[in-house]
Amino acid sequence: MSDAPAAPAPPALSVENIEVVYHHTVQVLRGLSLAVPEGRIVALLGSNGAGKTTTLKAISGLLPLEVGQVRAGAIRWRGERINDAAPHLLARRGIAHVREGRHVFEDLTVDENLVAASFALDGRPGAGKADTSLIYEYFPRLKERRAQRAGYLSGGEQQMLAIGRALLGKPALMLLDEPSLGLAPLVVQDIFEIIARINREQGVAMLLVEQNAMAAFGIAHYGYIMESGKVVIDGPTDKLVNDADVQRFYLGYGDGGQDVTSFRDVKHYKRRKRWLS
Repeated sequence: MSDAPAAPAPPALSVENIEVVYHHTVQVLRGLSLAVPEGRIVALLGSNGAGKTTTLKAISGLLPLEVGQVRAGAIRWRGERINDAAPHLLARRGIAHVREGRHVFEDLTVDENLVAASFALDGRPGAGKADTSLIYEYFPRLKERRAQRAGYLSGGEQQMLAIGRALLGKPALMLLDEPSLGLAPLVVQDIFEIIARINREQGVAMLLVEQNAMAAFGIAHYGYIMESGKVVIDGPTDKLVNDADVQRFYLGYGDGGQDVTSFRDVKHYKRRKRWLS
């Protein structure tokens, strides 16, 4: 009997050296690779224009709707290549995309928004029926407003509804694009606590795009930081938060106690070879 250790399990999602272009000419992603293990939260950070949102759209199949294309590399969901899969089929396979800006159906009530989301379960073996009680357990404020039109909800409540719609589809992977965008700090704290609870209790893997690095690092197990369409540094979040470069350029404090709100504030940033590899 062999004493060799078992091979590590493959990640639920793997993005392998992909290149993405828009309109056949504008290259946004340049050899991007990342992985999301089953049941874990992975943060994807970076400045505006780094390619974070494009990465999520490539995974969820939305790129062709915006004249975008994965020109090279592979995206694999549980080992199967999904580069050319249609968005609605990926949703039925358990990949839910909560897009930046929430995108709720404003003229429908909270209940009706959730009913619409239940179509992600159609045709999925063993999916069962949609269960709105679970959504209202995680988001009791939505239960209080279940008969209200979504367009009249606050920004925080709309974000809760967007996450709730994704969760109703019983996903195995949630792609979360800037869930803190435009929200008050206390609301952000509430939403991130619920995201962490969903991951912990439902075992849903998550790829979390954020500019609020501290909020993301507070719940993520692993992190990637992007610049100009590629990953420049990655590692467990407890390692990243103690990295001097990450602290200086992304967490808002630098060497010698001098506050640095952005890497763009640092004159010699591009001379740091580590970030240009």
